[in-house]
Order: sequence, then structure tokens, then C-alpha cells
Amino acid sequence: TRACAFCAVKTGRPTWVDEDEPRRVAESISRLGLVHAVITSVDRDDLPDGGAHVFAETIRQTRRLCPETSIEVLIPDFQGDWNALATVMDAQPEILNHNVETVRRLYRRVRPKADLDQSLELLRRGRELDPGTQTKTGFMVGLGEEWGELLELMSQIRRADVEILTIGQYLRPSLKHHDLVRYYHPDEFAALKDEALSMGFRWVESGPLVRSSYHAERQVDRNKLVRLRQAG
Repeated sequence: TRACAFCAVKTGRPTWVDEDEPRRVAESISRLGLVHAVITSVDRDDLPDGGAHVFAETIRQTRRLCPETSIEVLIPDFQGDWNALATVMDAQPEILNHNVETVRRLYRRVRPKADLDQSLELLRRGRELDPGTQTKTGFMVGLGEEWGELLELMSQIRRADVEILTIGQYLRPSLKHHDLVRYYHPDEFAALKDEALSMGFRWVESGPLVRSSYHAERQVDRNKLVRLRQAG
């Protein structure tokens, strides 16, 4: 339901919700024997809860069929609906992921229907709602940002108590999408990783081919996972 300038997913207004999808997703995870599952969706601003109940039910169905699988949800911002966020957090994913995508100055062009402060607040509130859940976000480089803006963005993310960060190269899907301003050198990605680790992030993936789910299974704090299951 959104037309972000970086995204190749077709924009439109869906007409229905498949309430059986959580069961089928869980069955697919079971058949694949996944150690870690990343569950995501397109934006569904047409729904009263932004699709939060579908995320929550998918987590519950996966827990039922795959109790040893750790679960990460990559969620939209729910337009700042914190009750929708609470619906997801009540299902207790191991990792709550929501990408900020870019620096503040570029939001109007890159994410015109989103707000950086709202995204940071979602991450902060997610951590507050369930301190046992690990929080994660990511952004792209190459959209025209300055180095200092990236450092400020990472600092803002860390102040929201986010543990896991992914940094990747923006690649232009088509000529209709946002310009690719430049490619970053691998050394620059390494420098960003060093800066992020010095700020206190527990895990950082930074490289040209890094995307939100890159090496996601390595990012779960397994000690927390054991404690959560024992508490449950």
C-alpha cells in the first residue's frame, strides 16, 4: 500500500486477507526444517491493525509446529499504532526487526509515507514491551547521504536500545526508482561496522550484499532463547 522510492514491490490496494496464511507459513517452516525463520510482509495500511494479527498468529502457529525454531519478524511501522505493535509483541518473537532504511534528510524522497522518529519509537517500544526480545534494524547506503549523517543515524538507533544492525548497498530496481548516487567501497562498509560496534551494537552486518535477512540465523542470542523457553 506504499510507494517507497527504493522498493520494487508493486503498489496497490489489496482486497482481502488470507487468514489461513499463518498455518501455511508454519507448515512451510516445518517442512524446510529451519533453525531460524524470518517472517515479513508488504505494508497493509488498508487493514485496521496493519496486519499485526497475521504476524502474531504466524508466530504462534510456528511455535506450535516448530518449537526449536527461533523466529524473527520484519514488520512495518503500523502507522504508529502501538496497540498493533503490542499484538505482535504478545506473541514473543525472538527478534523484532523494523528497517529505518535511510537518513532523516532523505525520508521525504525515499520513504514519503514513513517517519524516522516513528520508526525509532517503534523499536524502542518493542524493546520496552518485551525486554527479552532482541531488536534489529537496517539501512541502505548510496542514496545520497553524507558520512556524518550515517554516524548520526547509527547513534539514534543505538539510543533506541537496538542490538542488531544491518548495512547494505542500495541497488536501483529500475529507472523509475531513486537514483543510485554512488557505490560504497568494502573498506567503507568495514569502517561503518567498526563505528557501530564502538557505539555498543551487539551484532553488525555491513557489506555491499548485506540485506535485512543476511546471516540472520547467526544473530540470535541463543542464551536469551534458552532463558525465554525456560520461563515459558
